[in-house]
Amino acid sequence: MPGKLFIGNLPFSIEDAGLNELFASMNIPIASIRIVRDPQTGRSRGFAFAELAPEADMESAINQLNGKVMDGRPLTVNEARAQKPRESRGGGGGGFDRNRNRFGRRGGQRGRGDDRRPRNSE
Repeated sequence: MPGKLFIGNLPFSIEDAGLNELFASMNIPIASIRIVRDPQTGRSRGFAFAELAPEADMESAINQLNGKVMDGRPLTVNEARAQKPRESRGGGGGGFDRNRNRFGRRGGQRGRGDDRRPRNSE
């Protein structure tokens, strides 16, 4: 049965080809590799997931790769766990509205400005 591996503590300069070469040099057949990257910079976040080919032995792959040094960093290799479902946190808040007072009313003194009757100054 094919499995999925988590590969952690990867060098940030790692490319897909470098990880493919590592698996090929150890004779571990893989179906796919996905290096997780930062969406803004495109740089590796230091971990990846590899889906093993059906004929691959997961325990053997973990034993061969776990602790192997790559660019001065010892790799951490485990069986990948299923991602936990995330809670819905709801929509965004209303933000800060400068036009509301502490009672939730908009604007200044409504009904108290120009519509007041003038006082008699006598």
